[in-house]
Amino acid sequence: MRALSKSQLLKWCNPLARLASRFELPRSGRDASRSLPLSDDCRPGHVYLVGAGSGDAELLTLKAARLLQQADAVVYDRLVGDDVLALLPVGGERHYVGKAKGHHSVPQAEIGALMVRLARQGKSVVRLKGGDPAVFGRMGEELDALASAQVPTTIVPGITAASSAAACMGIPLTDRGHAQQLRFVTAQLCREDGTPDWAALARRDETLVFYMGLSKVDAICAGLREAGLPDDWPIMLVANASQPDQRSLVGSLADMPGRLAAEPLPSPCVIVVGSVVKRVEASPATPENQARYACQR
Repeated sequence: MRALSKSQLLKWCNPLARLASRFELPRSGRDASRSLPLSDDCRPGHVYLVGAGSGDAELLTLKAARLLQQADAVVYDRLVGDDVLALLPVGGERHYVGKAKGHHSVPQAEIGALMVRLARQGKSVVRLKGGDPAVFGRMGEELDALASAQVPTTIVPGITAASSAAACMGIPLTDRGHAQQLRFVTAQLCREDGTPDWAALARRDETLVFYMGLSKVDAICAGLREAGLPDDWPIMLVANASQPDQRSLVGSLADMPGRLAAEPLPSPCVIVVGSVVKRVEASPATPENQARYACQR
């Protein structure tokens, strides 16, 4: 084998050295679990809309984890997992603004005002939202409030519940043999008399994912069946995806309401409808084989 010249060695070694410098080991006395291979700083007077992912702290992006450790103040939701909150520095400023069905601890307008007030105090602010902040997370309203106050803002995406639930159940959201489309649908209708366009949703060539629909499983199953999907069309419910207490039910549009009544699931829960669910139908994620599908922790 011909030896490399000095110039050739430098050509290869210099980029490798620069890359390795980004992954240096923590200095003595520092907490290794809090060291990240990135260097940047939260900017004062800036708000970061950050996705906390589905609950497993290891599914956070590196950028999200860095911002959580650097921010002067964190404004967080109910669906942010304890593992993620454990990353916050001890003694850091925290503001809980969680919402639950039928109970909003802080009105949305006040959340916007809180972020503006903190930013105007010269603090770097992380607005921490479960999943991806841009997927059914009221991020638009918060962006409007910050823009009106001329507060600089950065969006940091997170892993949304649909992706996490599918991964933890060992299936893809799309597969060319099952779905050519993927649709995210909120089951919380904005209008009291609103009804989804079931005919448009009842397709056999796509995967549907319903968010915030645990209390509407009966209506979802009935609506899709009435619009033409067969009784045996696959449906899967996954609660607390990626977390230690993850639970799931796999069945059909015809039998899922009964299954759920017999084995109630907690919220948050995503509902996946489509033939791709057939990949788990043969071995549903019961307590006996849940480990087969659970995310590795």
